[in-house]
Amino acid sequence: MILFDLQCAKKHVFESWFKDSAAYERQAKRGLVTCPYCGSAKVEKALMAPRLAGTKKSRKKTPEISASPVAVAANPATEKAAELHRQLAQLRQHIETNFDAVGDKFAEEARKIHYGEAEQRNIYGRTTAEEAQELAEEGVEFAPVPWLPDKNA
Repeated sequence: MILFDLQCAKKHVFESWFKDSAAYERQAKRGLVTCPYCGSAKVEKALMAPRLAGTKKSRKKTPEISASPVAVAANPATEKAAELHRQLAQLRQHIETNFDAVGDKFAEEARKIHYGEAEQRNIYGRTTAEEAQELAEEGVEFAPVPWLPDKNA
């Protein structure tokens, strides 16, 4: 993993982790790297200080250059991600409390409800991308939901 300092066209500076430099290049080329402040996809690597390890002897004298924990904790992107995570956890709890779980039979059950073969109710479960496409083509109303892993699992 590698941490890059990035800068958008509006000069907002932020950090982001990538598997490697090539992963950053691929994602940036596809417009997947965006500024957490303004949403701009025009993002470039910002100048950053290298992390210098040195020899054992020199490390005792000179501390390593690294990001301050306070700066990372105050990063709006990190705070926004934490808030989104909290909201997704609340959404999962709401769905599990108020909807019927149908597991892998989601597409089948959604069709039955749509065509009046089963009682009208809210359901949740899993389906394949192909089944979801077929449901959409049939006019069956549903919404994919980002599903966080269960904390208790």
